[in-house]
Amino acid sequence: MKTQIKICGLANVAAIDAAAEAGATHIGLVHFDKSPRHVGLEQAAALRMRTPPQLKVVLLLVNAEPELTQKALDMVRPDIVQFHGSETPEWLNLVRQHTKAHIWKALGLKNRETLINADRFDDVVERVLYDAPAQALPGGTGTRVDWSLLSQFDHHIPWGLAGGLAPDNVVEALRMTKAPLVDVSSGVESAPGVKDVDKIAQFCKAVRTYEHA
Repeated sequence: MKTQIKICGLANVAAIDAAAEAGATHIGLVHFDKSPRHVGLEQAAALRMRTPPQLKVVLLLVNAEPELTQKALDMVRPDIVQFHGSETPEWLNLVRQHTKAHIWKALGLKNRETLINADRFDDVVERVLYDAPAQALPGGTGTRVDWSLLSQFDHHIPWGLAGGLAPDNVVEALRMTKAPLVDVSSGVESAPGVKDVDKIAQFCKAVRTYEHA
């Protein structure tokens, strides 16, 4: 099956067009004011409207209050909403009742127990996304996940791999983990929050090269 590619933390049309041209399947818009990739809801809505139809739009929220969550969903109308904080299965199940968007949950991958405990999100989310454990920021830090934890693990929920991916290591990550989706942010930047269109192209090319090896 073709590997899905998410380019996260986009903030302008040029980056969106680069992702589409390179063959990405998803783009991520971050609404979290502590992030260098933060976009306001009006900007996110405008970028969502400008995104080519072949790209799925993922809106990233972090421990957002109910009112903000509903406002963000109403304004941006994403295909997917990705929760990247300490949100519980019960809260995500409640959100499901108020949106047609698919729900993803990012989890900081600390050890094998993280993978086992991901089952608590079964029947609640469409995908879990394994990222590096949260530091000062919950994601986008460039910290690499321990890929060996994912090697040959029997996943019960659709999943994806984030955390420290870049054009020069994504093939190795895919060989070790067989991830069905890879998610990159800082690995295709020239500076925090500044996407590099050449690196986006290189990342997507590397994934497609892996598929045809």
